[in-house]
Amino acid sequence: MSPSTQTRSEPPLFRIMRDDGSVDPSVDPGLDRELLLRIYEHMLLLRQFDERMLLLQRQGRVGFHGPSKGQEAATIASCAALAEQDWIFPALREAGAALYRGLSLEQMVCQCIGNAGEVTKGRQMPCHHSYRAGHFVAMSSVIGTQLPHAVGAAMAARIRGDDAVVMGYLGDGATSTPEFHAAMNFAAVFRAPCVLVCQNNQWAISLPVERQTATRTIAEKGVAYGMPAERVDGNDALAVYVATLRAVRRARSGEGPTLLELLTYRVLGHASSDDPTRYRDTAEVEAWAAKDPIRRLRRYLEEAHSWTPAEESELSERLAARIARAVTSAFKKPDVPPSSLIEDVYAETPRHLLRQLRDDLPGPT
Repeated sequence: MSPSTQTRSEPPLFRIMRDDGSVDPSVDPGLDRELLLRIYEHMLLLRQFDERMLLLQRQGRVGFHGPSKGQEAATIASCAALAEQDWIFPALREAGAALYRGLSLEQMVCQCIGNAGEVTKGRQMPCHHSYRAGHFVAMSSVIGTQLPHAVGAAMAARIRGDDAVVMGYLGDGATSTPEFHAAMNFAAVFRAPCVLVCQNNQWAISLPVERQTATRTIAEKGVAYGMPAERVDGNDALAVYVATLRAVRRARSGEGPTLLELLTYRVLGHASSDDPTRYRDTAEVEAWAAKDPIRRLRRYLEEAHSWTPAEESELSERLAARIARAVTSAFKKPDVPPSSLIEDVYAETPRHLLRQLRDDLPGPT
């Protein structure tokens, strides 16, 4: 039988929760209730924040937003497995990880506006956050380029003797880039202390995952490069946390990198400017929506940790109020002054730029 006609069984998918959120007690990892509630709170916060930012974009108050609906467990539960000293090199849909690490809602809104309340002074495109205090490197729309950076940072940490693990995120589309393959090979050969997390949300804008690769899975690419790899139900917050924690501990103990493929789904468009109804079937969206990660974790909390409707209502209202306060405060911030165009660029600003700023632009100089 030729290789092209051989049939192979589907590789295993690690999961703990069933689609309805129920769990067999024999496989329940027994995670701490406080940890689970923090993960759940940030998943719910991320979804509510997405909804508010999309509304602001539709109102013309911000120019662009990239939603994470459907991927909250993959983002939040994976970054929850990191320690304080660890670093994150995000892709395009990891804003929730910055929230989890401590980035304020007000700063996130300011970033989408591009006003004076944003640390990069409006130089980064909207919905591309950075948070140095939380070891969260700036998000980038250049697909895959963060992966060699993540592996390089992991090697630097090892050389310096830092007890840090670096997590590099990617989407399924990034596996088609040269940077992915360079990063995978280097990380495996030199046993870099990193975890590469692929949020396989099935679509790279309008291109389905089966058009990205001829392999059955993305995880097996890790095996090809000589590193452990695992397929995980990315809508199962328990499984994501447990699998990521295993990979992080492995990296920290000097055993090298791991590739995690988190199977999830981008319920909405690629961004606020995208219409996914033009390229995918509604039935597919509905099937994945039935596996909603927030609903699944809520059901688990209700069954295993006595989470009540009253607690759920209080949390939802509290998060909505936080977001509303952040939006109100952010829109009160002034515009970035024209002088910021030449700040942080030169040790000593050239006279011709100072003259142009004075003569051609309004505002303070």
